[in-house]
Amino acid sequence: MFTEARRFSSPTGALIAYHHEAARGEPRGILLICHGLIEHSRRYHAFARAMAEAGFHVYAHDHRGHGETTCIDAPLGRFAGRGGVHKVVADVRAMRDMAVAEYPNLPVVLFGHSMGGLIALNTATMHPYAFRAVAIWNSNFNPGLTGRFAQGVLAAERILKGSDVPSSILPKATFDAWGRSIKNRRTQFDWLSRDRAEVDKYAGDPLCRFDASVSMWSDVLALTFRGRSSTMLNRLPRDLPFHLVGGSHDPATRGGRDILWLEEHLRDSGLTNISTRIYEDMRHETLNEIGRERAVSDFRIWCDQAVSKADRLLETLN
Repeated sequence: MFTEARRFSSPTGALIAYHHEAARGEPRGILLICHGLIEHSRRYHAFARAMAEAGFHVYAHDHRGHGETTCIDAPLGRFAGRGGVHKVVADVRAMRDMAVAEYPNLPVVLFGHSMGGLIALNTATMHPYAFRAVAIWNSNFNPGLTGRFAQGVLAAERILKGSDVPSSILPKATFDAWGRSIKNRRTQFDWLSRDRAEVDKYAGDPLCRFDASVSMWSDVLALTFRGRSSTMLNRLPRDLPFHLVGGSHDPATRGGRDILWLEEHLRDSGLTNISTRIYEDMRHETLNEIGRERAVSDFRIWCDQAVSKADRLLETLN
């Protein structure tokens, strides 16, 4: 059951905490979930249950520096002392291989929300034939000159105070700014969702109450620029299915405009199988928003089409 926290030893040295929901009825595939920054996998219980009912074995794990995952070089707020990008991606690949070992011969769909979307695209480009389809929700791969400036700020913070302490500037330029952008806001977290109950659950969750270090922010920006690079995207199969989702009132993606930018960028890179949805009035956490049922229903339909194509290909090869 998803409520049970399991443990898995990753080759990177991390003891990964993860949750699993088995498919109901005839299994169609495996769904691997990558959560966002300063949250954790347990928050995806409702989504996992819905996808299990659609025939998917669901796995969601806590990334390094998050939730209940532990590692000597990855306390809360840090991916790793060094090589954080490669290690967080290697953990996702290890989770994928463990899931496939438990349920062989099923296509794997990789899902990522926000930072999880950055990790998902980087994982897919580093392991281009490990996944049948990739879903990227509420992720900003288009920080532009602001992102480059942020990298410079982080480099200065690293020189002045080190890399393993919280960044003083990045939270103000992101979370705080996004919070202030919501008119008539009730809390500083209203930018996440219009659903008051979900916002209050996030605000009261102790595993969502820590600061990302200078090194983690640096790694997040490295994932942003690396994953979208032509060198990495050219590694992907041209017909790999992508499902992109945003909200028209999400300040983290400029009201979904950065999702549309990503679609255009992927198409310019030669990728041909892209489905994009911008949901009206939704903010950052589509899965915790008012009207999320429609988004999950649309995703189930897309997943069904993605794995059905894989089934037809296997039939052809056999």
